[in-house]
Amino acid sequence: MNETTAAAPGDSLIPDGVATITTMHFVFIALVAAFAIAIILIGVRRKRIRKHAERTVERNAEQAGVPMIEPDTAPLKEPTASAPAPAPAPAPAPAPVAAPTPVAAASPVPAPAPVAASRPVPVPPPAAPAPIPTVDEPLPESPLADEPVAAAAPMDATPASIAADAPTPPPATAPQDQPIGLLKGLGPKIQQRLGELGITTVGQIAALDDAQAAALDAQLGPFAGRMQRDRWREQARLLAAGDRAGFEAAFGRL
Repeated sequence: MNETTAAAPGDSLIPDGVATITTMHFVFIALVAAFAIAIILIGVRRKRIRKHAERTVERNAEQAGVPMIEPDTAPLKEPTASAPAPAPAPAPAPAPVAAPTPVAAASPVPAPAPVAASRPVPVPPPAAPAPIPTVDEPLPESPLADEPVAAAAPMDATPASIAADAPTPPPATAPQDQPIGLLKGLGPKIQQRLGELGITTVGQIAALDDAQAAALDAQLGPFAGRMQRDRWREQARLLAAGDRAGFEAAFGRL
């Protein structure tokens, strides 16, 4: 009987159903792995969509000239325990108040002695004053009564005096000296960067040739390419020439 068992093939030594269970395990592992890969792919896709949306919002904000609010990434400071306030010093005891010194009683004042009644002295009546003689004297004449008064000389209103008194009108701004902020597609950040490079008026943009425009565009950093895309030089040439109607027809109202 032992020889018969040893001669049996190796497949008969594995219990029935083990192969099926093993296959089910592999299938379950494959499903879990596929589910994990699907979750990773979905997360990557959502991250790309979110990044694309953030870049779109930033680009629109730059075009509209709205400043972006950077998130505050500074770590929060841990609250430090404050030292206990020192105990207040005890108030000094009030000094004893000295008792008031008694005032001696005033001695009585003796009554005044009676004065003997004096005999009235007769007063003579006043003499009547002598009448003062009145003399009609002429009043002195005023020294300025007969002097003629000089008439004031009339003021001549000359054209020179009228022009001097008129307010000076403020000087009109030349078309080429208008600020670059009038250009379409040029926000505050780009205007600040151009100001650092010495470009502040539309006349300076209008005077650029192709080589100068390319050199200036290369210095704009993250805003490179905006000059060609938004046609700054064409806008600036219309404004520098004073052609506001042509500008509004091509690029919209100012």
